Amino acid sequence: MRLDSFYYRFAYRFAKPRWDSSKPRPELEKLAEGRPPGRALDLGCGTGTNAVYLAKHGWEVVGVDFVADAIERAKARAVSAGVRVSFVVGDVAQLGEADVTGPFDLLVDVGCYHAIPGGLRHAYAAGVAAVARKGADFYLAGINDPPASWRLLGAGGISPAEVHRRFTDFVLEDEQTSAGPGAMRRFVLYHLVRK
Repeated sequence: MRLDSFYYRFAYRFAKPRWDSSKPRPELEKLAEGRPPGRALDLGCGTGTNAVYLAKHGWEVVGVDFVADAIERAKARAVSAGVRVSFVVGDVAQLGEADVTGPFDLLVDVGCYHAIPGGLRHAYAAGVAAVARKGADFYLAGINDPPASWRLLGAGGISPAEVHRRFTDFVLEDEQTSAGPGAMRRFVLYHLVRK
């Protein structure tokens, strides 16, 4: 088992992770506001906050995370909210193996990609491009400079150079910086559009 996988499984089983919020990011609310719903994919959905928010606003949502305990909490959250979301236990760097198929009109990653080890990032980018409809919006958010403890788990952060190098099937429409949750430093929000 990978060290990062062990860490996240442990965090969800025995604690409430500091990144786990019951409120969606305000930038996601703004992005989804006023647009017609379609199909959405929440990558690294955790306990389903963003997936449930989108489902409440009429989106058909698939949430994927490799932590089974997080997915169980996400399912309970959806039931409690009275919405239907398809939650899948799977690796975001192997969407095909998790039977996650597109096309999706909106893809959301809040705090997942920045923690993916470098060796899996190409597969993640290719998988995301494969399930995104032409013109689909991809909302990618994470920290640019992770703490040293995260780097031990393989987390490399996410920089503009990384976005341009990895996500060649997308056009970078916008980049914003905001305060990150908890002890996170620079939280970067990228809006990409599938070519």
